[in-house]
Amino acid sequence: MPRVPFKTVDVFTATPFKGNPVAVVLDAQHLSTSQMQQIASWTNLSETTFVVPATVDGADYHVRIFTPGAELPFAGHPTIGTAHALLEAGVIAARNGKLVQQCTAGLVTLHVEQADDGQRWIAFELPPPQLTVLDAGQIGELEAILGTPLDPQRPPHLVDVGPRWVVVQLPSAQAVLDCQPDLQRMKVQDTQGGHTGVTIFGPHPAGAAAAIEVRAFVPAHGISEDPVCGSGNGCIAAYLRHTGQTPAFGQDLLATQGAVLGRAGVLRLSIRDAAIRVGGNAITCVDGALSLPAIR
Repeated sequence: MPRVPFKTVDVFTATPFKGNPVAVVLDAQHLSTSQMQQIASWTNLSETTFVVPATVDGADYHVRIFTPGAELPFAGHPTIGTAHALLEAGVIAARNGKLVQQCTAGLVTLHVEQADDGQRWIAFELPPPQLTVLDAGQIGELEAILGTPLDPQRPPHLVDVGPRWVVVQLPSAQAVLDCQPDLQRMKVQDTQGGHTGVTIFGPHPAGAAAAIEVRAFVPAHGISEDPVCGSGNGCIAAYLRHTGQTPAFGQDLLATQGAVLGRAGVLRLSIRDAAIRVGGNAITCVDGALSLPAIR
């Protein structure tokens, strides 16, 4: 029975079981798409990644990303988790502090930094975002779903980076933590709009360690709440840049996510005109191999 190297990596944390896990199959070149989908369904994590040989010049590796029900063109925490797993296994090495990932969305540049405390930070450059403001009817329905009025001066936007997140600004971090959305109603709206999900954020009080608190809901894809979401945070950064709020929040800021689910995710957001970066730590929680009989 073939055995394939496999890791489960906790992302956006340096403490096991406090981030967002991703399953990484390190050598999937002999697996079919249907086999990958079946394995992703079995792991039942928000994403499972499969590393295959790169087919584009300049790419260090090629990754395919699956939810339990579908393949994604790009996703944030699987990108960082896969890079961490491959670096740890010695399959790849950063060149001048950079890696290039090939995925369905194209080539993604990652930056690898060893901090003074010994922690490794990996950051990806967000694919170019496309932003569209929601119309009045969509905003009204979203207010009903979230159970809170929204600031008309800060209207929600659909931010498309491959994943398509509806980004909603709330008045405070506490409002984010207190939010109890109607997930069934959200699922209907997201399915109709072709949205990946809804990510909400609000500012922490002045002097707090992090600038914003974030939550992400993905009921249209069978995930009530994503514990810590890289692409969702990247879309928030794109929203802040697009709405002219970078001076207020800063070009470099920390976001926290996952408290409602007992997690403690921390993300670094870097907002520049040239590029947006989303970074975090990662730690391996499972290191072994998958035994792969013939999968039908």
